[in-house]
Amino acid sequence: MVNRPWLAHYDPGVPSTLGEYPARTLLDFIDDGLKERPDSAALLFKGRAMSLRDLDAESTAFANALLALGVTKGDRVAVLLPNSPQFFICELGAWKIGAILVPLNPIYTEEELVGPLQDTTPRVVVTLTPFYQRLKHVQTQVGNPKIIATSIKEYFPSLTSLLFTLFMEKRHGHRISLQAGDLWLQDVLAAQRGAARPAFRPEPDDDCMILLSGGTTGTPKGVRVHHNGLVSTGLQVRAWFASEFRPWTDIYMLPLPMFHSYGACGVQSVCFIGHNPIALVPNPRDLDDTVKTFKRVTPTIFCGVPTLYNALLNHPDVKSGRADFRSLRACVSGAAPLLAETKKRFEAVTGASIVEAYAMTETLLAATINPIRGVQKLGSVGVPFPDVDVMIVDTDDPMKILPAREVGEIIIHGRQIMRGYWNNPDETAIMRRVGPDGREWIYSGDLGYMDEDGYIFIVDRKKDLIKPGGLQVWPRDIEEVLQAHPAVAEVGVRGFPDDYKGEIAVAFVVLREGVTATAEEFREYCKQHLAFYKVPGKVVFRRELPKSMVGKVLRRMLTLDAAEAG
Repeated sequence: MVNRPWLAHYDPGVPSTLGEYPARTLLDFIDDGLKERPDSAALLFKGRAMSLRDLDAESTAFANALLALGVTKGDRVAVLLPNSPQFFICELGAWKIGAILVPLNPIYTEEELVGPLQDTTPRVVVTLTPFYQRLKHVQTQVGNPKIIATSIKEYFPSLTSLLFTLFMEKRHGHRISLQAGDLWLQDVLAAQRGAARPAFRPEPDDDCMILLSGGTTGTPKGVRVHHNGLVSTGLQVRAWFASEFRPWTDIYMLPLPMFHSYGACGVQSVCFIGHNPIALVPNPRDLDDTVKTFKRVTPTIFCGVPTLYNALLNHPDVKSGRADFRSLRACVSGAAPLLAETKKRFEAVTGASIVEAYAMTETLLAATINPIRGVQKLGSVGVPFPDVDVMIVDTDDPMKILPAREVGEIIIHGRQIMRGYWNNPDETAIMRRVGPDGREWIYSGDLGYMDEDGYIFIVDRKKDLIKPGGLQVWPRDIEEVLQAHPAVAEVGVRGFPDDYKGEIAVAFVVLREGVTATAEEFREYCKQHLAFYKVPGKVVFRRELPKSMVGKVLRRMLTLDAAEAG
């Protein structure tokens, strides 16, 4: 029933299908690398390389430490970590005993941490030191998990670590004193170094990770990721970039955070399967460090969001030509619309093709991507990966497939689509449903169309999710914070296009009678309760908000006049 016109537009060498997929986990592929080249670099971090051998040893020590703490198969281990060796040590260690990793956004406020932690009930949380106090303040509300702290400097080169200790550690909030009962990561690793790897081996169908997503309703939910799903995604992406990304030697630079599906499902899967080093950028907003890492590692592939590409183009070293990006063969942009001018300028600087892609956490990154060497259509997010199907169905009749160029809901099928949301069967039933051909599909909630060649164009979002700079913002989060302000009578939030961020959140506020306030006052208030990227880009005032018959604010009817939009 599925028509696949996109297969004719694959780059030469990209297969239409990968055939039979192996029943393996990423741990199996890492073991292959250990047998062949154990001293090959797995991670590149701040000028130091961590080999496959060392990563295996450290993660085995962590696995045994978890066992000593009573963690068993199916238990959750949460991490509040940036891109760093510690993330991978904790992740692989958890997998080695059958535990499930829960990566959390390190810049979440205390209020934002409570929901995910209550939902997933981790036995252990590993946190970077600057986030330690934030976690301690909510610990009793979320089941009293064991807290393990780690410093960002622990895997720095020796001189860099010394300089950090002398000049930055205390000033930037990295120096802490642990409270009774909490542990240091290096202490628990030291106690287990040299211990044998646990005999347990996870099955390919076992859950390995829970990633947060807004789905179609905007309420944060945990996406269940299974081991073989990561392998499937990795093999598909690897096949797409096979001519540009050689095993073992080519480097993938990762500025996007590992709690994001791109890094968690895509980059690490491709690199562990192909034994490629991952160059880690802990804070992509630190553009000096990002450019410095570029110079140091000379990556082959780079991934980012449009705001990051724009920011790099405006960096002094890039504008002056001191930063040479010519090592790049391909770049990937996702999570927000890529402007044609940004693509043109960055390709001129690097000589590498930027391919725009589209995916969802619920599909474990399997969805669409533009050809690297072939036709890239302006405004399109490309064609489906091998062994991924995409249909456009009628929004009112989801069993009706629409013809080319008719706008409907985008639905996606692939062998790696999520098994469901964690502890949320009702939301799972909304998102994962039987489609017109009798198979299980992810109903994206995004509106778009497919042209005659199989290229996908996104027109609008059926859901209200807002993506400033590619990060996920749920309107309800902002609305709940503003509604608690004593000056606010009503509030509604929705996203609007923005030339720099791709999209910004705009809050529409009705003030209480007799009260005055300014937009900046509300933005400052939001900064106290929300992660920075959730703070509305604009606050505008209204006498009333459009509502449904039952009194629900109609977000899609919230509009800006010409002056406000300017």
